[in-house]
Amino acid sequence: MSTDPFGEVLRVTLGEETPSRLDKALALYVPEGLGLSRSRIAKLVEEGAVRRGGEVLIAKSKVAEGEEIEITLSAPEDVETVAEDIPLEVVYEDDDLIVINKPAGMVVHPAVGNPRGTLVNALLWHCGESLQGIGGEKRPGIVHRIDKDTSGLLVAAKTAAAHQGLAAQFEAHTVHRHYLALVHGVPYVGDPRLRGLNGVSVETGGVVRIATQLDRHRGDRQKQAVVPSGGRHAVTRARVVETYGQPAGISLIDCWLETGRTHQIRVHMAYAGHGLIGDQTYGGRRRMSEKALGAAGVAAAEAFPRQALHAATLGFTHPVSGEELHFESPLPQDICDLIAAFVPPVSAG
Repeated sequence: MSTDPFGEVLRVTLGEETPSRLDKALALYVPEGLGLSRSRIAKLVEEGAVRRGGEVLIAKSKVAEGEEIEITLSAPEDVETVAEDIPLEVVYEDDDLIVINKPAGMVVHPAVGNPRGTLVNALLWHCGESLQGIGGEKRPGIVHRIDKDTSGLLVAAKTAAAHQGLAAQFEAHTVHRHYLALVHGVPYVGDPRLRGLNGVSVETGGVVRIATQLDRHRGDRQKQAVVPSGGRHAVTRARVVETYGQPAGISLIDCWLETGRTHQIRVHMAYAGHGLIGDQTYGGRRRMSEKALGAAGVAAAEAFPRQALHAATLGFTHPVSGEELHFESPLPQDICDLIAAFVPPVSAG
């Protein structure tokens, strides 16, 4: 990113398999973390803010692999999103960024159906005038998201420099992210069924590696699915931390991401046959044994109202100071209570 007399300039180099139309190419190659939506990019094209070697381009302009496209970003404007005084658990904050421990049930970004009560609404209130402008608007820079019903750590930028630096780290997959999840069954590395799945391999230390292509589900555009080709490459690693039941019927697993696709852990674990407890979208209905887990444990798992997924660890290089930052968040109370239901009480005497 650099500047010219008209504002900030984003330079995008088009990679392999670039669509021939400008609008389609930018939708593919503008880094997701920079917060430029397709509608925002389309508006910039209409405004004449997209150029190639000084030539102003239109949406239908022909482009090719290796070309550098310049996008001039206008000065920040106040956004229509309403600032709301919503309590936040702030784990870390400085002039450039903020780390939040998001509760389950909070949407990260406003959208149709969720215009209020989101993390962005809360950050607009909390950060106030310290927001210097991201993507042409005065707003927090969301460089990654976690689902509404997933709890845990999330970083947001307060300045353009921090936003660009964090986005680059997410794009390069250098951000350290671990999630804890409760899943059906036990993903043992020796399971021949698991080893037989396309894209699944075993690494040292009891780690299962799942590498597939993910794309929108053909029958439900709100869902993601593992596809044989196309889509986007996604890699998840998982390791069993603890098991529950006699015999074991539920596992606490540690998952870490090489990529960060929508619903990635949930889709990959369901693909592996170990859907998340409480996941109404991907978990599927799974009969649990009262003999193994106890009646209270089965009842608690069946009634759990969300996917049992928590963003537990977040580590990255501070995009301005260069300091290495690392944060951890313990399991929230609802997941702790669920785990406690699986453990039989100790008999007196």
